Amino acid sequence: MTKGQRLDRGARQGVESGGVRPAAAGVDPFQVEAPPELDEVRPGEELDWAKIEEYLRQALPSDLSIDGAFEVLQFPNGAANLTYLIRLGKQEFVLRRPPFGTLAPGAHDMKREYKVLSRLWKQFDRAPRAVLFCDDHQVAGADFFVMERKRGEVIRGVIPQSMRGHTDVGRRVGQALVRAIAEFHQLDPESCGLSDLGRPMGFVERQVKGWKKRWDLVADTEYNQAMSAVYERLAAQQPEAQRVSFVHNDLKLDNCMFDPRDPDQVVAFFDWDMATLGDPLIDLGTLLNYWPDPSDGKLPRQQHPGMERMGLPTRDAVKGLYEERTGLDLSTVGWYEAFALWKTATVVAQLHHRWKVGDSQDDRMKLISSRIPLLTEAASSLLDELGD
Repeated sequence: MTKGQRLDRGARQGVESGGVRPAAAGVDPFQVEAPPELDEVRPGEELDWAKIEEYLRQALPSDLSIDGAFEVLQFPNGAANLTYLIRLGKQEFVLRRPPFGTLAPGAHDMKREYKVLSRLWKQFDRAPRAVLFCDDHQVAGADFFVMERKRGEVIRGVIPQSMRGHTDVGRRVGQALVRAIAEFHQLDPESCGLSDLGRPMGFVERQVKGWKKRWDLVADTEYNQAMSAVYERLAAQQPEAQRVSFVHNDLKLDNCMFDPRDPDQVVAFFDWDMATLGDPLIDLGTLLNYWPDPSDGKLPRQQHPGMERMGLPTRDAVKGLYEERTGLDLSTVGWYEAFALWKTATVVAQLHHRWKVGDSQDDRMKLISSRIPLLTEAASSLLDELGD
């Protein structure tokens, strides 16, 4: 076994996503180097690789050729779930398990993610195929699952070198993502074998109440008044759902992967552990929450510095294309944007809390809570525009 072996640049082109790795202010997304998608396993996030190797060699489907050396690397850009590249000879897999420490209720559900990805790939090829689930905590310390490796480029505020030769690449990847999301929202859950994935009735109300409970578990007194005020307004102004569809619950630019040869094609969506059935505008609100726009002023929405200079479509253009593709009425979409901003503030608080109590050694989480007041202010502004 070769543990933590570094790969060449070509092999580093990514599989997984979701991080908040900072870049320098004023970064030019067409000039600077993208962060590596693969690296050695971070200190403190090692697993019992000998035990995992033994289990995988016994449990993986027999039609997979898994002879040869066992190697492990980590996808380091995520902020929560632990995601590793596993090589068994010429075969490559991705192993996902929850982060260490105390977990928020309902979060990091590997069994749910496995259920979705073991079925959805047959109808939606942007969903990686899951091949194995394990709930024996003696193997990896928690539930985990194994899925196929997808190859392509994840964009985190920097245009990867392999895509810089394309014209109008920012606009094209933005439109490709919106088209893929619209297609996803029009899938029939029953035909995908996932009609039992969630409880659509009351979905949005449960989301609001559930995220308030999560905030209360990690609430910072410095931000509690503003967060509670936004919650009260969200609960009072909740819109009616227009359609029941799949909801990914964390759709954003860096939770998907693009074909480097064709920026009009999305290769994969990642991070399916919160997928369910409900109001699809929850997903659109999440996307808009992270989407930069020239009108943002002092409340920028980009998740990674450089996104605002990539040439992405404006938020109005994103909404227009989504509305055209789905036929949904977006007159109340500001509520969904506000909810997503408030929810993100809660996630930020969770990440900081895990660092504060020593469950995470990721120093990126030390100062992340400074984002909370910006997020609550942006949410309040959107709710002001809707009126009470």
